[in-house]
Amino acid sequence: MASFKPTKIQVYPKLGEKVTQDTQYWKNYKAPVQIKEFGAITNIDFSPVHPHNFAVTAFTRIHIYGPFSQEPVKTFTRFKDTAYCGRFRSDGQLLVAGCEDSVVRLFDVSGKVALRMFKGHTKAVHVTDFTTERYQILTGSDDYTCRLWDIPNATELNRYQEHTDYIRCGVTSKLNGNLFFTGSYDHTLKLFDARVDKSVMTMDHGQPVESLLLYPSEGLLVSAGGRYVKVWDLLKGGQPLVSLRNHHKTVTSLALGSNGQRLLSASLDRHVKVYSTTNYKVVHNFDYAASILSLALAPNDESIVVGMTNSILSIKQRKSPDESKDMGGQQRRRPTYRVFVKGKNYVPKQDDYLVSKSVKQHLAKYDKQLKKFNVSKALDAALETWVRLRKPEVTVAVIKELDRRGTLNNALAGRDEQGLSHLLSFLIGNLVDVRFAPVLVTAAEMILDIYQSVIGQSPVVDRQLLRLQELLEREIDYQKELLEVLGMLDTMFASSLPRKEVPCSGVSRSNGLAQAAEAGASRPELQVT
Repeated sequence: MASFKPTKIQVYPKLGEKVTQDTQYWKNYKAPVQIKEFGAITNIDFSPVHPHNFAVTAFTRIHIYGPFSQEPVKTFTRFKDTAYCGRFRSDGQLLVAGCEDSVVRLFDVSGKVALRMFKGHTKAVHVTDFTTERYQILTGSDDYTCRLWDIPNATELNRYQEHTDYIRCGVTSKLNGNLFFTGSYDHTLKLFDARVDKSVMTMDHGQPVESLLLYPSEGLLVSAGGRYVKVWDLLKGGQPLVSLRNHHKTVTSLALGSNGQRLLSASLDRHVKVYSTTNYKVVHNFDYAASILSLALAPNDESIVVGMTNSILSIKQRKSPDESKDMGGQQRRRPTYRVFVKGKNYVPKQDDYLVSKSVKQHLAKYDKQLKKFNVSKALDAALETWVRLRKPEVTVAVIKELDRRGTLNNALAGRDEQGLSHLLSFLIGNLVDVRFAPVLVTAAEMILDIYQSVIGQSPVVDRQLLRLQELLEREIDYQKELLEVLGMLDTMFASSLPRKEVPCSGVSRSNGLAQAAEAGASRPELQVT
């Protein structure tokens, strides 16, 4: 009896990853160093001065890490409740942070005790920042107000209450000490001028605003909220310049890299997207293990620091040129050729005895069912979620094998609403793929023949059939347009080819008319008697 032959899965060529300068640049980081913090990491801020330490705000503490240290070099714990938004001043000597208890605290980086405590807010303070004059502080709170404070006197200078929901992000201008921006859960961004008592510009983001970022030139403002990242042109009165939606969940943090040439966005979908600031297309992507709450880049992109909801701080350091060369050399030397060819050239001798070892055949789940002639269960195994989403070529190979055996009709019949829905969703996703179309068109025709009597009984199936119809109509339109373009190209190529005269014996340029006349003249005349 012949042994069972497993289903042959056709191997399709895979397109290699397009290697660009951005890919090489952003992949040139060491393996991440992960540090466990005491709670969710809500903010990360780099010091503007060398050696560019960074402050990590997590739960009731703010840790300051060195550029290469895995232990904090400084810790501030004088918070009665959750701390928020620890930020450095432009000289790197002072640090300001908000708190859940509504008190804003100012610290000397070289000390431990708070130098100043600013009291006036009635709810949690999530936004803190220094103005460019270095002697004033901006704060934003859940009490819907944003305020300016004087550091030497610890007094309130201005108060603005124009937002109608929590203020969760803000940024000050580095070119003008009187200007600052705030973003709120009321979907608006506002530009304030400390010289007047109200906002001077308002923009509608359309989603609760989570993060703000100013370009170095301060002509453009970037806002993040919901799944959207939006860029606003401040020189044109706050007109929207571009709207990006490349994340699947809420965008929580923004950063600029490569001296303002690249924009980075972090999201709860565990991804960090890198955009080109010239065309705002995604040029690279980082994946992380948990949802991301905060993101920061060191100057010159020397390190990428990410804070996540599972209290893990991830630090990626850029490789030095020597390390990049060494790693490249190690990768080239790793495969040892003689290990792979060992024993390949051995020639058996006359007295050698070959001991054959039986090789156990491991069958896939669908092959086991095919071996038992359970065609419907074999198709079910090939339509499992992981197989049909990650390896559609396996599902197509099983359908092709069932069609070869003449049992595809039996395997497709007798399905309930959920089973038919899985089949239709697979067809919708892969029917127009040129690799699978010849096989799936046959299956689609059989499905329509079998289940045409149940059309109109299930709204789920009806919607999928309509989607399948729209997909086929759109594909047919594409094919017609391609045929028209092909006809145009054939005409262009035909007209661009040089014309060549092909000489034919006995035929002149005048299509032989002159020669025919001469031949007629030379014929003898017929005489009728």
